Amino acid sequence: MKEITYKEVKCLDEVNAYIEQGNEVLGVLGYTEHSKKHAAKVAEIAGMILKKLGHDQHLVELAKIAGYLHDMGNSINRSDHAHTGALMAFQMLREWQVPPKDIAVIISAIGNHDESTGTAVDPVSAALILADKTDVRRNRVRNRVKANFDKHDRVNYAALASDLQINVEKKVITLEIELDESICSMIDYFEIFLQRMLMCKRAAELLGLKFKMTANGNKIC
Repeated sequence: MKEITYKEVKCLDEVNAYIEQGNEVLGVLGYTEHSKKHAAKVAEIAGMILKKLGHDQHLVELAKIAGYLHDMGNSINRSDHAHTGALMAFQMLREWQVPPKDIAVIISAIGNHDESTGTAVDPVSAALILADKTDVRRNRVRNRVKANFDKHDRVNYAALASDLQINVEKKVITLEIELDESICSMIDYFEIFLQRMLMCKRAAELLGLKFKMTANGNKIC
């Protein structure tokens, strides 16, 4: 058995092939970008969350690995991608001779990251959910014709900037978004992403935090 690192996983051709295939599949279906860039951002933020909360480096590493692998299932199908992705990760991690205890934590996080079927069940899954669901940004939109934007395109395109901040002393994690309200109002944002924000709230609570959100400097929740 051996411990595999996020740095190693990020450089594996097999992993990146599945991530990029999933991204291409979603592009054809009209979804936002789910490339290696998104995978890396989710991995780094998930790791940052646990590190700031004082978790040990090993758990931070597991969160980063889960974050990078979380969307591989899109290479099979968008539907149920969290579960298929967890099974894909399970097979790979076993082949890499990762300890079963670590595999269990990683695949549980991947299998629970989608709001339609999952929820935070431990610190790694909670960190992954918060990192994934708060990656809202204009450059994830692939549709270049604004007239053809669907509701998700509109919300992501309206997000000029977003940042996730943790105040350890106050035990608060805050998603700060700068929205172009001529494209998407705050109400529109919540109409579309309410389920995701509730998922973030529960994930934050599992980590002992309160989840808050501001849009253009105004407190939303």
